[in-house]
Amino acid sequence: MSRNWHGRMRHLGALRGGGTLRRGDVVLGAARYEIDCFTTKPGEVVGSGEISMAPAELANALGRSDLELATDDGRILALRFSNGRQDTASGVAHADILGGLPAEEEWRR
Repeated sequence: MSRNWHGRMRHLGALRGGGTLRRGDVVLGAARYEIDCFTTKPGEVVGSGEISMAPAELANALGRSDLELATDDGRILALRFSNGRQDTASGVAHADILGGLPAEEEWRR
């Protein structure tokens, strides 16, 4: 089936749950997440959403590279916190998901 994409983005759904934010073998803290997932072209799934953590743990995680969120359901999501000023006092920060999302075919239509 051929689709005309021409820069269109399609919302696939959201992932929500809990897990552990880590950098390599170093655990940075427990986290909750809510991630909206989209396909931007066939075969490419991207995600963007919020990560919630204890404020001190979140402040420690911001600005670090090579972050992974090990979800309670067994996924390993590579992420980076979005550029810009984050309000760590709230315990919530915006993140872009770089890998580990379900493939487009795995989402219910």
